[in-house]
Amino acid sequence: MKFAVILPDGAHDVPLAALGGLTPLAAARHPHLDEVVRAGQIGRTVTIPAGFTPGTDVGTLSLFGYDPHVHYSGRAPIEAAAKHLAVRPDQLVFRCNFVVVREGVMRDNTGGHITQDEADALVAALQEELADQGCTVVAGVTYRNLLLLDDAADLDISCAPPHDILDQPIAGHLPRGGGAARLLSLTARADAIVARHPVNARRRERGQEPISGIWLWGQGRPTQCRAFSDRFGLRAAAITAVDILRGLAVLTGMDLIEVPGATGFLDTDYDAKGRAAVAALDSWDLVIVHVEAADEAAHMGNAAEKVRALERIDEAVVGPVLARLRQFSAWRILVAADHATLTTTRGHSAIPPLFAWAGTGIPAEGRGGFDEASAESGGLWIREGHRLMEMFLAE
Repeated sequence: MKFAVILPDGAHDVPLAALGGLTPLAAARHPHLDEVVRAGQIGRTVTIPAGFTPGTDVGTLSLFGYDPHVHYSGRAPIEAAAKHLAVRPDQLVFRCNFVVVREGVMRDNTGGHITQDEADALVAALQEELADQGCTVVAGVTYRNLLLLDDAADLDISCAPPHDILDQPIAGHLPRGGGAARLLSLTARADAIVARHPVNARRRERGQEPISGIWLWGQGRPTQCRAFSDRFGLRAAAITAVDILRGLAVLTGMDLIEVPGATGFLDTDYDAKGRAAVAALDSWDLVIVHVEAADEAAHMGNAAEKVRALERIDEAVVGPVLARLRQFSAWRILVAADHATLTTTRGHSAIPPLFAWAGTGIPAEGRGGFDEASAESGGLWIREGHRLMEMFLAE
């Protein structure tokens, strides 16, 4: 049996005035996703258990088949695993975003779509100037970086994800708890370094929004997971452009397939991801393809771009993968959103997102298309999202 899992990050949404009262999925043309529904079943599942902050980390951990109550460590330690970083017991790992805060309001969680060269230069400057603060700053993908803080074993701190407070005053979302004063002091010093850096001077010359500084969040320490192959008896590979998925793959013992041109943004090479997934099905039992673009479009508040991203996922990834799977004697496909990302608020939501599956042994119920309304009426309701994978793989 061959298995494919396609994860359109943040695909689930709510009706939008900009789309005539439709959700982006309902407005998009996606014949291959609709075919999965017609050939199989559609429903919804709770990927974000009560008490957890909605995000790709928790949602995808659930979809990989791991209970967040047992295995969730915080977002940053998962991304640290992607880089094979050794984290000491006295250290705490933070996600370190470059952001744009203007007049006390979080305007952009991506540092004004900072380029990789700009981010690398700023990370190098922060590492040099913050070393005496017990910090190690590690470069990631554009705005998504990491900071390891020494002597932090006793910190009990709460931090807000910047993408969930877009267009809101940051004053009500600053770090709270033991160690908050240390974190605020560190952030203030980092902001000053960023403000005077030549990267910002060049951005101003080009008429671009200057990067105001950093935002620390997603903190934690590593947690081990039982290998996916041990749990399910399958060799699995993941295709992704973001460290949170890479880290989850590393922690669960999956292989990683790097795809040139995959960016984790709207300009990602959808076709290359589709081709890589098709080729991988010859060598692995299960292939997971994660595409970030729809989530990023929603964070931008851009409904039209979210529609385009969903259509490209359908055309370049779902279509080719579905066609290849049907050439095997036994196969299954699962398409699932890790969480909802609301274009109206530009933030994540714990609304239980949709999924659909089809293939060998799955009855064809043919209810509607791949959209929220069809999922609501589809009849499948999985209360524990981490059970979805074992149900999908069960023969």
